[in-house]
Amino acid sequence: MTTTSVNPSRVKLRPAGRLTAWLGVVPFFLFAIFFLFLPSARLFVGSFTNEAGGFTISHIVELVTDPSILGAYWLSIQISAATAIGGGIFGFLLAYAVTVGGLPRPLRSVLITFSGVASNFAGVPLAFAFVATLGRTGFITALLKNAFGINIYSAGFNLYSFAGLTLTYMYFQFPLMVLTIAPALDGLRREWREAAENLGAGTIEYWLRVALPILLPSILGTTILLFGNAFGAYATAYALTGGALPIITIQISSQIRGDVLHNPGLGYAMALGMVIIMSISLIGYSWLQGQTERWLR
Repeated sequence: MTTTSVNPSRVKLRPAGRLTAWLGVVPFFLFAIFFLFLPSARLFVGSFTNEAGGFTISHIVELVTDPSILGAYWLSIQISAATAIGGGIFGFLLAYAVTVGGLPRPLRSVLITFSGVASNFAGVPLAFAFVATLGRTGFITALLKNAFGINIYSAGFNLYSFAGLTLTYMYFQFPLMVLTIAPALDGLRREWREAAENLGAGTIEYWLRVALPILLPSILGTTILLFGNAFGAYATAYALTGGALPIITIQISSQIRGDVLHNPGLGYAMALGMVIIMSISLIGYSWLQGQTERWLR
């Protein structure tokens, strides 16, 4: 008795099967249309519309000529870059410790679970948690002052400053790095290291010449992802600083919903600038991820 094998790639779907397959992606297309393309189109149209409803390019011109707007973009870029680099380094070291470093496997499950929760813990709850912990009357602030005589605010620390906001952002940045880089570390094949050792390479040489070149696109891509994640944050910064740090997201809110700086067209133009920066970040992330997948196939 003989059996024949069927190549799944040669099996043709019936028309009903094709229709069912397309129906499965209808929710995705609807979500993309209503929550991505239509809002982006609204931003684009609003950026070139004045208060009377006519066409104008003054809002776009202000993006590159107004020092306060340029300063808001630059401040957001600085905070995003600092947290992306810091979170990337710290997250990579944690992911390495629980994947390749040989730490107990249960610890990996705990870290991955914590990272999944912490990477989504942001906004007002995160700001309140840091105020209660590192604020002027926070738990750790009071503990250091009463137990060790150390006043971190007299020493120059300020939770409501650039450094404080960067530290707060780090809470959800490094867990995101752990979640995204851990699969890439798992993809390092054992035979690559064995081959390097057979050729006389030590641990440092293996990482410098084999592992890091393979992981570099993934590390850079994830860092770009962290940059975009911090660049679009709003609620945490506003709840923590009350608008004292004029990052671009707070400035956009002031233009669209504020009573003093109320210029919706300019707010749309500023948001359009953010969309352009975020799009460049996502394109870079996708390209670098493609380079990594080519190595790890």
